[in-house]
Amino acid sequence: MSSPTWRRDARIPGGHYRFRHAARMEWIKLRSLRSTLWSLLLVVVAMVAVGVVTMANTKAPSADKAAAFDATNNVLAGVAVGQLVIGVLGVLVVTGEYASGTIRATLAAIPDRRLVLAAKSAVYGGISLVVGEVVSFVTFLAGRAALGAEVPRPSLGDAGVLRAVLMSGAYLAMIGLIGIGVGAITRHTASAVAVLVGVTFVLPAVIGGVSGTMVAKFFPTIIAANSLAVAKPVSGVFAPWTGFALLCLYTVAVLVAGERLLARRDA
Repeated sequence: MSSPTWRRDARIPGGHYRFRHAARMEWIKLRSLRSTLWSLLLVVVAMVAVGVVTMANTKAPSADKAAAFDATNNVLAGVAVGQLVIGVLGVLVVTGEYASGTIRATLAAIPDRRLVLAAKSAVYGGISLVVGEVVSFVTFLAGRAALGAEVPRPSLGDAGVLRAVLMSGAYLAMIGLIGIGVGAITRHTASAVAVLVGVTFVLPAVIGGVSGTMVAKFFPTIIAANSLAVAKPVSGVFAPWTGFALLCLYTVAVLVAGERLLARRDA
């Protein structure tokens, strides 16, 4: 038996869907896939586990390093793992339909391809933001509890801590949106994942090893690790709000490129 949602949408003539209809369709697609739930659950488990293990092994800083000690940055180390899963799932939101051929049905029902990508971005971006913020706060609280008694414990009321936790959650949502954009650009899962992994993990490590932070600081992972997730400033990298603005620019640029290519190419 068809659901009431599908019955309501079925009465709308083809090509006359609005944003709310497209968003509802994308929501149904995402929640009906078992892989979505398991992937997001993996993000939660991995980030919390990395945060707890990292904090459990964090030692009290020596007197000469106490001023620069940033336990908040340590507890949010699991963002590096979370971004991979969130990003790959974002890629699959687009490329999965190309692989299965269902993209033709989607575009037949909604000829406005900008609307299709906007709906995918809004739904998955919203889900990623909620999951990112929740897991960032849970990780912070769980990791804080795992600290040894001799280690100074960060508090959400401390300067820069709440901002670092909130920005870490927002970062995961932006990586998810970048994954959608890359998926729309390549339309192929393997190549899109390769680009995503290359930009977030491989290139920053290689370039950082050669030039330090001079160039590597422009890559998303370095911005997240050394700008967004810090309560205390780190020299040689962007300030938190500057890094956040740069990430927003990257996200918009990739989505716009994906939208342009999606509109111009055949399904």
